[in-house]
Amino acid sequence: MKTYTICVFTENSIGLLNKITIIFTRRRLNIESLTVSETERKGVSRFTIVIKHDQREAVEKLVRQIRKVVEVLAVFGYLNEDIVYNEIAMFKIPTPLDSTPLDMETINRVHKAYLVYWGLDYMVLQKTGTEEEIFDFFKYIKPFGILEFIRSGRIAVGKTPKGLVEYLPEDTEWEYLV
Repeated sequence: MKTYTICVFTENSIGLLNKITIIFTRRRLNIESLTVSETERKGVSRFTIVIKHDQREAVEKLVRQIRKVVEVLAVFGYLNEDIVYNEIAMFKIPTPLDSTPLDMETINRVHKAYLVYWGLDYMVLQKTGTEEEIFDFFKYIKPFGILEFIRSGRIAVGKTPKGLVEYLPEDTEWEYLV
């Protein structure tokens, strides 16, 4: 199974998430992660969808099907080596007075995770990186107890000289966000 990242640029409209995800459902493809946000161009959203599949042709067919959705402006499919990508995770860790203190130097320097909140009974650590790096840190921090764990979907940019928004249709005036 190979991991594919599909970047979909769309008009920002109600119900579009359902239109896109139903294409995956019909093809019996599981979405591993999904991140949606507005791009630097006002009114344009970017879906970053990660799937695992063993047939490249099936993924190419999926991309062609997504392109047929009226509100879709552009679709790009990538293998991991074609993109730069990361995720973000947050860990809520208990900090009782009688507990073994965490080695913050190891957390910062080795795992590149950072303290983002310190409360009376717990702290919140943030880790960015690949899925593997996040779960390596998960294994490291697990013996200290994890009260809560949350991981985002993948965000990615292509290893192309231009930004992907440069490939969007030129027939409309786009306002850049400030």
